[in-house]
Amino acid sequence: MLIAKPAILEGNKETVAEIGKESITRQEWLTELEERYGQETLRDLIDQAVVKQMADEYSIKVSDEAVERELTIYKAMYSSAGNEPKTEESWKQQIKYSLLLEELLTKDVKVSEEDMKSFYEQNNSLFDIPASYHLSQIIVETKKEADSAVKELKDGSSFTALAMERSIDEFSANEGGDIGFVTEEDELISPKVVQAAKSLKSGEWTGPVKVENGYAIVYLNEKLEGKKYAYGDVKNQIRRQIALEQMDIPVSARAFWNDAEVSWFYGDKEKK
Repeated sequence: MLIAKPAILEGNKETVAEIGKESITRQEWLTELEERYGQETLRDLIDQAVVKQMADEYSIKVSDEAVERELTIYKAMYSSAGNEPKTEESWKQQIKYSLLLEELLTKDVKVSEEDMKSFYEQNNSLFDIPASYHLSQIIVETKKEADSAVKELKDGSSFTALAMERSIDEFSANEGGDIGFVTEEDELISPKVVQAAKSLKSGEWTGPVKVENGYAIVYLNEKLEGKKYAYGDVKNQIRRQIALEQMDIPVSARAFWNDAEVSWFYGDKEKK
């Protein structure tokens, strides 16, 4: 303990940034992080643990197929650059958590077969997923600049770094060229860009593609084949959606905190 204590104290004084003669210590940094994000982060961790515990208690499970289906639909229909989790696995964990929570909230709600089939027929397009492409792009003004960028890629340069350095499209450049998943029906993307992506395999890029504001080099991160889900595939998804609309309640794990006997650091503070 006599040896460890000074090391611990020194850790609190560790400098994480210097601004001229001023410095910011690790403890100052961590304190600021806790004040800004501590309550929200801890609540998220509690919610995850509560949902897992209550799902085990009620023997509620979510299949890998259901997670994969939700992931495919989300990627194709709703994903955009910058709003997805860092890894495929973290994406699946978030989806599984959401599905378990919805199952818990709607476990006692009955929805008729007639209502579910009617919903499927009236919202058929939600379950007819077009082919979509997760793309990154580098936009430059001239063919010469585009040829130069392609040469650098062939020589081993990072597409992400090159997009941030060279691309004149500020939105995608800030994301390392990433424009998320797009389809042929996407009105915000040049049809030539999507057409060029069709010939690519994951990890490949195109040569210069003439677009409205210059030349694009297109990189394919991932391709999703088009898929139409039958009623039987999405029946339970429809049941949850109708049930939640009928209940008209927030989709939150907070409803189960009392059952899970949650007590937490911010509890007393919230009551004040």
